[in-house]
This record gives sequence, structure tokens and C-alpha cells, in this order.
Amino acid sequence: MSVRQPHVAGSFYPGTASKCEEMLVRCLSTEAVLGAGEHRVVGGVVPHAGWIFSGPTAGRVFRAVQESGGADTFILFGAVHVWGVDRPSVYARGAWRTPLGDAPIDEELAAALLDTMSGFLVDAPEAHESEHSLEVQVPFLQHLFPAARILPIMVPPMAEAARLGREVARVVEASRGAKRVVALGSSDLTHYGPNYRFMPKGLGAGSLEWVKTQNDKRILDLAIAMKEDAIVSEAMGQMNACGPGAMAAACAFASQFGASTGRLVGYTTSYDVMPERQPTSFVGYGGVVYEA
Repeated sequence: MSVRQPHVAGSFYPGTASKCEEMLVRCLSTEAVLGAGEHRVVGGVVPHAGWIFSGPTAGRVFRAVQESGGADTFILFGAVHVWGVDRPSVYARGAWRTPLGDAPIDEELAAALLDTMSGFLVDAPEAHESEHSLEVQVPFLQHLFPAARILPIMVPPMAEAARLGREVARVVEASRGAKRVVALGSSDLTHYGPNYRFMPKGLGAGSLEWVKTQNDKRILDLAIAMKEDAIVSEAMGQMNACGPGAMAAACAFASQFGASTGRLVGYTTSYDVMPERQPTSFVGYGGVVYEA
């Protein structure tokens, strides 16, 4: 069996099972996210930085999924930080290993997607080997949904990203039976400051305020309004998401399953988590859920 070994355990998140569990409990220790009423989460957007920075924001998305009943399979649309991944790439067989054990791949669904989407979606496990954007999500799923399967798909920032999400949803609708499937897109937001060579508003408190109230808000507003076809071009023009393809795909998937709006369940920046003397280099993190 093909098993993807952990690449960022011990750096982005703890490298042992006990430490992972301890930190996951802290990241998930939040009040109810959805509130009263009937809710069925069909998709979402989660950040993917080190857990110390974005874990609690991601945790609010996973808590919302838990509150709405969980899922049998999680489709994970990933941001691409590694070189050479220019097509949607699926990890189709085997499992992903983390300090909490092995998360099995939904091989049946992967095969159905590759059969239906041949020429668009490719079977490329090598695209996932050193990418962190999905790996950091898997322990959350193992902790909350130990019986669930995963289906990781890397999504470059391509114009066809929303089409990918819609087509994946159609295949899921046709083949899932009684299986419940949730799609999550992994993306951080604006990377600001000299560390990222992006500082149009200079340094200091004004730049942080601009990122929060304008630049990050622009991309989050699109995700919440479910304007999936505008997300990639917005991010490429304004530099306000590192995983716009993943975000657009998850949004389009959720739309296909009946969601009409998103809900922002968490937002912060790395500066808020770990303040410096003044804001210099920092990153935004948002959590969005889509309910049918």
C-alpha cells in the first residue's frame, strides 16, 4: 500500500501523537460555531499555517463540520506551494500517515473522478510529497472523525478551479450512495511585509488595518458570497490568498450541493497571535463554512 509519510510533523504541528492530541484539544476548545437549528455543512475554507498561528481558526471550521454531523469522506482541495504542479492532482490510493496514524484514501471515489475527469484531473501522488497545505488538516480529521476517509487534490491557481469543484461535486452526487462527503479548500490569506516582498502600504499599524479591513476582506467577501469564478483572478491581482484555486473549488463544490452563502467562523492574523513591536511581516487566516 502506498503511504505518504508526514513532511511537516514536528514543525508546522507536533511530531508525536500525545503532543498532537494536546494541541488539537486547544485548537478545538471553542464555543459552538453554528448555534441552534438544523445545519448541514457541505464545504469550507481552512487556513494551513503552523497550528500555533492558524490552528484555532481552522479548528472552528472543523468544529462546525462536527456539529453538523461529520462526514464519511473529506475531499481536501490543496494550495500549491511546490514547483511543477500545474494541473489538478489527486492522491488516489493508499493512506496518509501522521503522528496519529494512517488516514485511508477513498480509492473508490478517486477512481470515479479519474475515470470521469480524464485529461483534466491527474493521478499524481508526487505532487503531494512535500506540500504542507493538506497535511496540516489531516490530524484534525483523524481526531474528530477517526473512521473518515480522505481524498487529497492539489489545485493550482488556475482559471478552471471552480469548474473542477463543480465537476467533482457532480461525480460525488452520481456515485456516493448514502455516503456523506464534505469538501474543504486550504488557503491562507494576504502574506504581507518584507518577508513576502509585498508591502504596498508600508509598515506599521496602518498596513495591518489595510490587510484586515480591505485586502483580506475582498477575498473573504467573494468566498462568502460564493462568487467562485472570481476568486482566482482576485487573488492573482490583489495577492490576498495563497490557495485561491483550492478556495474556488471548495466554494463551487458547496454551491453544487445547495449552499447559497458562506459563513465566516473565524479570522485572525499571525500578528494578532504573536504581536511584534510593530506589524512588519504577517499573514491572514480565515475560516469559512458552507451550509446546505
